[in-house]
Amino acid sequence: MAGMDIYEDARTVSRSDLAAWLRQLAHQLESDGRLFYGAAGAVSVADTVRCELEIEQESETEVSVEIEFSWTVPTSVPAVDEVEKSPSGDQQAEVTPEA
Repeated sequence: MAGMDIYEDARTVSRSDLAAWLRQLAHQLESDGRLFYGAAGAVSVADTVRCELEIEQESETEVSVEIEFSWTVPTSVPAVDEVEKSPSGDQQAEVTPEA
């Protein structure tokens, strides 16, 4: 089965907003291991993951940093969760940097 894009978001943010977003991701990983995205999505992250950090000089004026982590989902567990709504109808915070 080929890979399938579940969610993608690209935007320009300040370095401070980027740092806050990375802290939010780290907190979600430490708390219950689910990363929230979009309006109603979440993905459960395994206890052990493969991690990659890639830093590239794209051109004379552009540098890119890519952080990637992947894991194998047990066959009895869904790869992507729907966010549960609280009794008040509130959803979990999504994982996107503030613009």
